[in-house]
Amino acid sequence: MFTGMIEGSGKLLAKRNVGGGMAFDLEAGFDLSNPQEGESIAVNGVCLTAYNIKGRKFTVDVSPESLSRTVLGSLSLGGSVNMERALQLSDRLGGHIVSGHVDCVATVRERQPKGDFTLFSFAFPKEFGRYIIEKGSVTINGVSLTVNSCSVDTFEVSIIPHTLQVTTLGLLTRGSKVNIEVDIIGKYVEKMLMPKEAGETETAVGNGINPAFLAENGFV
Repeated sequence: MFTGMIEGSGKLLAKRNVGGGMAFDLEAGFDLSNPQEGESIAVNGVCLTAYNIKGRKFTVDVSPESLSRTVLGSLSLGGSVNMERALQLSDRLGGHIVSGHVDCVATVRERQPKGDFTLFSFAFPKEFGRYIIEKGSVTINGVSLTVNSCSVDTFEVSIIPHTLQVTTLGLLTRGSKVNIEVDIIGKYVEKMLMPKEAGETETAVGNGINPAFLAENGFV
């Protein structure tokens, strides 16, 4: 698990095709203190397993599924990426709960300055629109951000100067593609409230939590 609070940028040193997927050689722009072979590192919001860790350099494998769901495959050699090591139980949860499992790719519709801040508008597949809410959280290339406003297939975020400086979001222009992870809590709630399919076994949770229960107890 991650928080969406980027530890620093990294650089793609090499990439190659491996077994239907790809392998990346990366270099972190910060010290990997107490590295553990096989630890999880989020690269532009994608949870990947690091191995062959030598100082700040390491290798990751990117599966065909990750390549189809993200923009990792389009990274150029020498390109910058956002990096975050996995959350420890003693860490502050400064952003929100991020799994590192990207849901879809979004496109920058517009970028415009607003005082000292930068307002970004994104377009994304409308089937994910129900998971993005005003003042809710969304992860863009691994960065935890608050949604200013949204529609069924667009949303806007306002980014502070510090975030633009220390992440790759400052490099985005109109038409840029980004990795999006919606708030994981919304997906679990939706799953629990979905009507049961024929033949599915009833459970205590399924029986107890439904729209009527939530309304009765003041949740909706």
